[in-house]
Formats: sequence, C-alpha cells, structure tokens
Amino acid sequence: MHFLYNLFLLPVALLGLPYYLLKMVFTGKYRRSLIPKLGGKQKQILAGLKGGPRVWIHAVSVGEVTAAAPIVASLKKMRPEAEVIFSTSTETGQEMAYGLVKEADAFIYFPLDLPFVVRKIIRLTRADVFAMVETELWPNFLRACRRHDMKTVMVNGRLSPRSYRKYKQTEFFWKSILSDVSAAGMISQIDAERLLSIGMDADKIQVLGNAKYDALAAMASPQLQEEIRRLFKTQERERFFVAGSTHQGEEEIVIEVYQELIKSYPDFKLILIPRHIERVKAVAERLRKWDLPDFITYAEMKNGRKRQNERVILVDVIGVLFKIYALATVVYCGGSLVPKGGQNILEPAAWGKMIFYGPSMEDFSTEAALLENAGAGMKVRNAAELLAGIKTVLQNPAEWEKKAAQGKAVVAANRGAADRYADLIVRHLPPAVSGRGFRAES
Repeated sequence: MHFLYNLFLLPVALLGLPYYLLKMVFTGKYRRSLIPKLGGKQKQILAGLKGGPRVWIHAVSVGEVTAAAPIVASLKKMRPEAEVIFSTSTETGQEMAYGLVKEADAFIYFPLDLPFVVRKIIRLTRADVFAMVETELWPNFLRACRRHDMKTVMVNGRLSPRSYRKYKQTEFFWKSILSDVSAAGMISQIDAERLLSIGMDADKIQVLGNAKYDALAAMASPQLQEEIRRLFKTQERERFFVAGSTHQGEEEIVIEVYQELIKSYPDFKLILIPRHIERVKAVAERLRKWDLPDFITYAEMKNGRKRQNERVILVDVIGVLFKIYALATVVYCGGSLVPKGGQNILEPAAWGKMIFYGPSMEDFSTEAALLENAGAGMKVRNAAELLAGIKTVLQNPAEWEKKAAQGKAVVAANRGAADRYADLIVRHLPPAVSGRGFRAES
C-alpha cells in the first residue's frame, strides 16, 4: 500500500511544484512555508531545545490551532519539563499559533509527506510523542514515526461527513495506516464510530469531548472585546449584523437581508467577513453593485483611517473573526446556506450571541444541536427566513438575550476536554529525558 501511495505521490509532487513556485512569485503565498515544508530552515529552530521529554503537536490551520492552545497549556501544567514543538501547515495558522500557543518551545511547519523529508524532520525533532489535532493522516509520516519509536496520538479528533465518505471509499488503505496510530481521542461518539468504521482498533479510541470549548470560553474576555471596540470606534448602543465566514453565493443573501433590515432599523451596521480573503475584491464589487458603496475595510482602519458613517465594514484580513463576533447584535454563520458544511458556531456562542445558520451544518451538527436546545441557535432556509428571524430577535430583545446567554453557558459547561487530551498525551510520554527510546531509522 505504501509503495502504491508513493508511486502516486511522486508525479503529484512533481506536477504541483511549479504551481507553488508560481504562487510564490506572483502572489507571495507559500514564501515562508515551502522551504521548511521540504525540510529546510528547521534545524536552527530546533537546535535551542533542551533535554526534557518532547511532544510534537500539529494543528493544520487556524481552527485547529484554537483547539490545540488549551491542550498545550494543560500539558505544560501536567508536565512542566516537557518541551512542546508546535507545527502548522498554513502560514496563517502559524501566525495565529505565535499569538495563542504561548507555552510552545518551538514553532515549525509540518513537512510534505515525502519519505526523505519526513525522515529528516523526525530525526531533527526527536520527539517522544506526536499529537495530531483533529484528523491528519499522512501515511509516510505515520510510518516513519513508528519506525523511530515515536508514539502518535489523535487529539480533538473528528471526521466530518465529507471526510468520512472519502476515507470510507478507500477503507482498505486506511486500516493499515491507522495501525500506526497509538491512540485516538475523539470529540463525539459519532466521530469515534466513523474512525472505527474505517479501520481503527476499538481499544485505541476514546471519546473525550471538544477542546474548542475550553479555548473559546477562555478567549471571550472583556479585554478582547474592548480592543475591537477601540479599533472599530463603536458608539454606545451601536448595533451590528455580523456575517462571518461567508462563501460565494451567501454575500448576496446577506446584503439582501441587510438592505431590508435597515428599512425598519436604519441605525444597523453590517460587518461582512468572507471565508476566503482572496474573494474580498469580488465582495467589494458586489457591495457597490448593490448600492452599498460606503464601506470601510478592516485593513484601512488598522492603518489609521477613521471610521465615520460607513454602513458596512468589510473584513479583509485573517484571524480576527472571533473577536469581531464580540460586537455582534445578531450573527449569521456562513458556509451553511450553501452546501459547505457550515462554520464554527461555537465562536459567537462563546460571546453570548444569537446565531443564525443555514441547513448545511454537517460539519458542526453536534454544536448546532446543543445551541438549538439552548435556544441560542436558529436554522433558516433562505433570505426571507433569516430576515424574519433577525426581526423576531430585535422585537423581543430581553427574551432573546436570555437565550443567547444560555448558549454561552453551554460553551462554559462543556469545558474540560483539554485536560483529558493532555492526559492522553502524558500517558504516552516517557518518565524521563527526551529522546528515550528514540532510534535512527535503519
């Protein structure tokens, strides 16, 4: 299986390299990460590590970094002498990790899954345990970990319906790959059953909850809220409709709803946050086309332009969505009125906000059920239902503030998973110095 995988991987890598190089030259993307992903520039970063037991934690991008942060903090409390190497796959994830994961001892980029690259990085890290956040199954990497006696565990593990379908189609392949994983802590029973279905041994799987509850409950602070208020220069009692992580096809719906909303509530402002930053220009054109040319961007405010009477704020930077939710009167979470599986509705819930989303919430079905039971989440099918829902909330503010507070309480009540995941990692650590049991690959 590994032979066939690598036979397929080599031409893909050769064909993909020109694409990455062109992106680097013309857009600047991947300039900081491509060389490290190929094994370069990592040795000097890792050279400063000392002699404690080593844990390598990998979070793909921004969402996984959020979940990993409280796990790292808990791990350091349990084993203060442990050295944490933290990796991401994306540059935006790395930037966020620097700000959120204060306890990490070194930050690197995760290597491309090429045999000679992963062997080099594993030898450099000399980690005792590798912990992957959510589900990152790279065959060559996991095989090399086993050969180097590095334990591998999955933390905050989840398998979305889309990912599960892809894994299930090639189940015969993944069963052998999963045999290289030492243990898996999963968010929910559904995730655990899906992992079992594609070949993981039942005795290696535990359901430990969602560490994002820990992260978001801790992050939703008055200080962070005040920081974003100062930047946006908000007025007392100013109200905002925040549309977060919108995809193509959703901005039109949001703009339509907003234009109807201000007929009854002319003081309302719109904060629009596209899921992919490269779509900002197209969204700006839509705002002009839909008679909303008076907008200001986040970058402009950050660079000193003062917000005046603009009705719309267009967010054109990455990594600020969570704190912007602090300003919301009502929230729409994107990726849900189009078939994208939804976005993380726990983020606005942590601030005690009333949240609307569409029917496509496959990736966050458990979270949606929790918030709907608390009354803080409302599913809508189209623009008309979204507008009606928002108006209902605005006409009965006291009642809906109470329900939104219940959503915040749900987030707080589900804390504790980070400690359980940290304990899972600790159980696979040696009791003494780093590198114990580590051997070079023959």
